[in-house]
Amino acid sequence: MLHNSKIIWDNKTPGIPDEFFLREEEVPITKEEVRSIVISKLRLKETNSVIDIGCGSGSITVELCLQCQKGKVFGVDLDLQAVSLTKKNLEQFKVYAEIRQGDAMDILESLPFVDGIVIGGTTGRTEELINRSINKLNNGGRLVITTILIETMFKAMKTVNESNFLEDIDFTQIIISKGRRTKTGTMLLARNPVLVISATKK
Repeated sequence: MLHNSKIIWDNKTPGIPDEFFLREEEVPITKEEVRSIVISKLRLKETNSVIDIGCGSGSITVELCLQCQKGKVFGVDLDLQAVSLTKKNLEQFKVYAEIRQGDAMDILESLPFVDGIVIGGTTGRTEELINRSINKLNNGGRLVITTILIETMFKAMKTVNESNFLEDIDFTQIIISKGRRTKTGTMLLARNPVLVISATKK
């Protein structure tokens, strides 16, 4: 949801450059190329409502606000520092989302049904968090999960595949290398591969 004043990013496309966001070393940020794919997998409309679980620096939360300008966006994180940084980035981009600090398992119960949920962190309770998130989706809503940990990948893939409430299931691994100039040319530096799992609630 937008404020009326001018925003930093007034383009229609997602993938805001990382350097536009306020950063803190201890708080992770979802990189811009990954964000672009996550947003595309959500298949959003401007009236949609979305929950960002494990909002971290707030980069996805900000992108969701810009995509769902007539909807409602919620951000959830267990870490107080992450919640604080997300709020600062929302203010930086002059957008609004309702941010909750605490355990997503508990907070989900108090949130309304939504059209999309992004899970960026499961704190080890992958299966239960995914199932609770599915329960919070409207029919036809989209679930998107991102993970870099092999253990979480396995649990998430198994849970999604075994769910009776999901269809249109997709697994996409994102492998990105970024160019860096050297004295003699340009080298490509690889970033961590990210698995993006997406599905639609029946």
